Amino acid sequence: MRIGKQDGAFTAIATSDAHSITIRGFDLCRDLIGRIDFTDYFWLLVLGEKPTVLQRDVTNACLVAIAEHGLVPSVQAARMTLAAAPEAWQGAMSAGLLGMGTVVAGSSETAGRFIVEILEASRRPGADLEGAVRAALDDLKARRGKVPGLGHPQHSEGDPRANVLLAFADQRGVSGEAVACLRALGRIAPEVMKRPLPINVSGAIPALMLDAGWPIEAMKGIPLLARAAGLVAHLYEESQRSIGFILSHKADLAIAYDGPAAADEAG
Repeated sequence: MRIGKQDGAFTAIATSDAHSITIRGFDLCRDLIGRIDFTDYFWLLVLGEKPTVLQRDVTNACLVAIAEHGLVPSVQAARMTLAAAPEAWQGAMSAGLLGMGTVVAGSSETAGRFIVEILEASRRPGADLEGAVRAALDDLKARRGKVPGLGHPQHSEGDPRANVLLAFADQRGVSGEAVACLRALGRIAPEVMKRPLPINVSGAIPALMLDAGWPIEAMKGIPLLARAAGLVAHLYEESQRSIGFILSHKADLAIAYDGPAAADEAG
């Protein structure tokens, strides 16, 4: 059964033959191994060109900011999986990455798309950024939705990672329309939503990356790549001193059963 376009299928990422491997027009062995750092290589793989120094530095800053945040749900899932299947690092890594959705870590994509939508609205005839921000927030409030990129359950007075990333963007001259949009959201949202809503790291990352030229369609790749590094650290530690079953046991103790009682055995 044919589904979708079948003719003229191509990839521009890589090819190989018996003697060489070509990546985005570069010979892997001659041009890249030992000659390019991994962040540059990541940018090249995704976008087909090497980043500028500024683009590399922004990407590095964002990757470092989101790589690790303790025993978050994705980490717990990974560690408990490895405890149950010590030979299956790939399964444990998958367990952790599969849990990165719209609430934890993967929320950078949601925030980025929200910023892009507001910026598109602000460019319409007669519109401006503040009006577009207020309209988007009013719509969220009417739907009782959360504001992507703002608020944090632990860092309620301000996410220190976001503050450092935004200061970095200013210092390096990368702050553009996406950062301006995020800051407008951070300024207006508490007034509209009637509660404190500081900018969080999942808002700062897409703002910086968008202004640096990273596509919104690949935004989720930034936290996925970063958290993969953090998961490797947790899985290595899990293999040396396991806490996976401790996490499971603590959950069992913390959560009470409130289902129906077992029926008495018939006399």
